[in-house]
Amino acid sequence: MRKPAHPGQVLLDGFIESNNIKIKELADHLGFSRETLSRVLHGKTPMTVNLALSLEEAGIGSARLWLNLQTKYDLWELKQKRSHHISPFHISAHSYA
Repeated sequence: MRKPAHPGQVLLDGFIESNNIKIKELADHLGFSRETLSRVLHGKTPMTVNLALSLEEAGIGSARLWLNLQTKYDLWELKQKRSHHISPFHISAHSYA
């Protein structure tokens, strides 16, 4: 499986650049600093629940979409870094006695 796109990159490529929107203009509209939004857009920090909800309220996708993209990205990143594997946990029939 290839690396999923960071939600900030999706927002940058699929909305901001395609609509010729200035990052500062969107940041101001959403109530975030340009620096904060820029860090998310360039994959330096994760999409937060607060930003995802603000995007939803502005009509730019759903909060669930942005957070699902972040979760997929985070899971992929973590799986690449894990050095150990945990085997499945099995419950014996006698453990309820």
